[in-house]
Amino acid sequence: MSLPWTDRAGRVVPLKALVFAGLFLPGLYVAGALALGELGARPITEAIHQIGLWAIRFLFLSLAVTPLRLIWRWPKLVSVRRMIGVAAFFYVAIHLGLYAVDQMLDLAKVASEIVLRFYLTIGFVALLGLGALAATSTDGMVRRLGGKRWQRLHRLVYPIGLLAAIHFFLQSKQDVTEPTVMAGLGAWLLFWRVRAWTKTGAVRRPAVEAALLGLTAAAVTALGEALYYWLKMGVDPLLVLNTNLTLQAGLRPAVVALLILAAVSATGALRSAAARKRAPRLGAAVTEAAE
Repeated sequence: MSLPWTDRAGRVVPLKALVFAGLFLPGLYVAGALALGELGARPITEAIHQIGLWAIRFLFLSLAVTPLRLIWRWPKLVSVRRMIGVAAFFYVAIHLGLYAVDQMLDLAKVASEIVLRFYLTIGFVALLGLGALAATSTDGMVRRLGGKRWQRLHRLVYPIGLLAAIHFFLQSKQDVTEPTVMAGLGAWLLFWRVRAWTKTGAVRRPAVEAALLGLTAAAVTALGEALYYWLKMGVDPLLVLNTNLTLQAGLRPAVVALLILAAVSATGALRSAAARKRAPRLGAAVTEAAE
């Protein structure tokens, strides 16, 4: 059986080794900060929030691998997708474990809180779903389930991601900036997936399509933020939309999401341009060798 950082022949793959090591860093940082007393007056609560934040980051990053490998013309990126998804599950499990510690390991109370509090209920459902996907992430399970059944099962990661985003949003009672940014990025991922499901043929200009979908996702994010503040606090939606356009209140979530997606698209465009420049040189070299 190959190790997470090797290929099937047992050779070390630098990309996989780097990503595997990187997945541990946020957890080690939080553990170190907790041990050194650097997490504030309520250290366990802060640890719960930080681990949960990294869980949803890793979940969305695993969903982003498919579009990124096309936009960046980096096919080997797909080799780390499963690894990142499994890491997201373990971070969610640690997130729940820390919550149980915060409740003095009173499992009856933890269970009752999960049943009674809606945001905990949907978070727990997301955990169960990620657990099922992690348990079936091995090559052996792919063979047992069959390719099509395995694909159908793992498409559940999209509704699971939606549940995770809702959980993140609802538990962020004061500052909803990052949940809103994540919702915008999640919208972009969903738009890309819908495009893949409804459009036949390969993506010819992935960087351009990514940019257009980024503009759409940013607009949806701005509208969602305006709707949230209108329903919750009665703030005029036009005022919120105006802050996004004028930057009067700094970088709003829609702008942050747009900048991230613009960077992704720009990187893809640069890599595509570099590939086009290399192609004639390669062709000339082949011709010279043949002569």
